[in-house]
Amino acid sequence: MCDDQTTADNTEYLGAKKLTRRQFGVVSAGASLAMLLPRAVNAQAVSERDLDVTTPDGVADCYFVHPSNGAHPGVLIWPDAFGLRPAKRQMAKRLAESGYSVLVVNPYYRSQRAPVVNTTNFAEVADVIRPLMGTLNAETQVADAKAFVSFLDSQASVESNRKMGTMGYCMGGPFTMRTAASLPDRIGAAASFHGGGLVTDQPDSPHLLAPQMTAHYLFAIAENDDENQPEAKDVLRATFAQAGLPAEIEVYAGAMHGWCPPDSTVYHEALAERAWSRLLALFENALA
Repeated sequence: MCDDQTTADNTEYLGAKKLTRRQFGVVSAGASLAMLLPRAVNAQAVSERDLDVTTPDGVADCYFVHPSNGAHPGVLIWPDAFGLRPAKRQMAKRLAESGYSVLVVNPYYRSQRAPVVNTTNFAEVADVIRPLMGTLNAETQVADAKAFVSFLDSQASVESNRKMGTMGYCMGGPFTMRTAASLPDRIGAAASFHGGGLVTDQPDSPHLLAPQMTAHYLFAIAENDDENQPEAKDVLRATFAQAGLPAEIEVYAGAMHGWCPPDSTVYHEALAERAWSRLLALFENALA
């Protein structure tokens, strides 16, 4: 998760690549503007819009994108700590081009509309991000999950007789687990990319929810996250095996926390593409 340790790890990583703060800013801004993600093979034409979704706590600003024709499995995307922004819209659009009806949400809607920051350099916006992260908890995540899945089920572009997928980045990783556990009849596949706080010593640790799930899972773990909590992957493997649920759990060697979004300070294209390919395989198999 975005915290002092991962910030220090990523700063050291960037230093090893000999990027100055100024050079990094230029690279980060360029990635944010260009969003040069490869298009899906046989990409479908899509329709997209910004919209508001009513929840028990207010109105959440979201981005919804889906193939222009037909009904398709729904997917709920939980962003990382930096929230809903152009990079997440582009990732959602890319997934929609592969045949999914995708909702990506602003998890901080109770506090302010997106975007909440204009950089993914955590050190520069920690004073903004940390309080926003502190407004979210297990209860808000479950309430929001139910509202967002209900919205998807109300859309003509969502095939209601097929299970949905959910995916999350950084802090969004645990959100997927609470989504899958609170809506086992609807969530058939879930993926966490460099998720933080998946395994804790608290009674509400997300991994303890596995027996309540039916979803097939993908856990794509950053190398430095694994170094900081090496036991987490083993706990996840044992927990999902005991629950009888398929789970692909992999540490991505060379990938730093946050490597998947194209506007990340530590974006790694080749490893991000490998993680994306595993996501598509998961959804194709589990949401069939």
